[in-house]
Amino acid sequence: MNGEDKKTEMSGEVELTVLAPMYNEAQNVENTVSKIRNTLERFDKRWELLLVNDGSDDETLPIARDLESKTENLRVISYPENCGRGKALRTGFENARGKYVVTIDFDLSYDPSHILRIYDELKDEQQMNDVVLGSAYMDGGRVVGVNPIRLIVSKIGNKVLEYTFPQSFKTSTCILRGYKKEVLDALELDSDGKEIHLDILSKVCAMGYRVKEIPATLSSRRTGKSKFHFRRTSVRHLVFSIFERPILLFGAVGLSLILAGLVIGLYVAWLRYFGELNPSRPLIPLMIIMLIMGSQFFCFAFVACQNIHLRNELYKLQKQINLLKKN
Repeated sequence: MNGEDKKTEMSGEVELTVLAPMYNEAQNVENTVSKIRNTLERFDKRWELLLVNDGSDDETLPIARDLESKTENLRVISYPENCGRGKALRTGFENARGKYVVTIDFDLSYDPSHILRIYDELKDEQQMNDVVLGSAYMDGGRVVGVNPIRLIVSKIGNKVLEYTFPQSFKTSTCILRGYKKEVLDALELDSDGKEIHLDILSKVCAMGYRVKEIPATLSSRRTGKSKFHFRRTSVRHLVFSIFERPILLFGAVGLSLILAGLVIGLYVAWLRYFGELNPSRPLIPLMIIMLIMGSQFFCFAFVACQNIHLRNELYKLQKQINLLKKN
């Protein structure tokens, strides 16, 4: 592409939005903006870097505003109260101008080079991907310098969540993702915390969008303080798993109770056959209670699964309505 063609391309509509939420990242603002801009220098279409300040109470916003005033393609959006990553992402999605949106950690735990790799996957007309996930836990992915305890917890959590979605994702909690803007326009999102990543996956899968996972390299944070809260995040992810796939919990409990009831029943039959059954022992009532409770848990799981199916149908209807509104 010659200089004149490139100038025409850059003056058109925004092709790519890079979205980075930030909270108390004063130490990282200049470095993050610089590295992302350096990465996108070889991108020959119009792009924007959108920073969303999630109510920082340090010097993050003043530094970002100063950079915005003298940096091309940089936009800063801010609101006064810290609400969480979900709120920051939703705000960014609503304000993104690009046909494609790539989200990334502000501390660049995932190198900015991943941005263009994800963009290329979204642009691939043969694969027709709608959403692309960066994954450090799939084959080809790597983890460098991350705290071992945190890494183990993260891997276990993602392993549990792997059984939650109709499609198997090795990493479902990562912010490194790319979306076609039309996909984001179709979604109704209301999560404020990090569970927004799971919420998005649940809805795009239900709506029938094509999701692809690609290998990525995760590195430890170099400066600033991690915003990870183990207990809060773990509880939210566990609750999400239960609501998304109730059969995993209630079906397992129901099956366990029924098996226990059957074992007790066999034991009672054995005692009766050998004439050793003691009527004073509450084995038969216990067997009946377990069988009834197990059946109830199975029924509850079945009804819950039907509700999930109806919810997914509503998501599809919601998709059509939202796209019609945008058009």
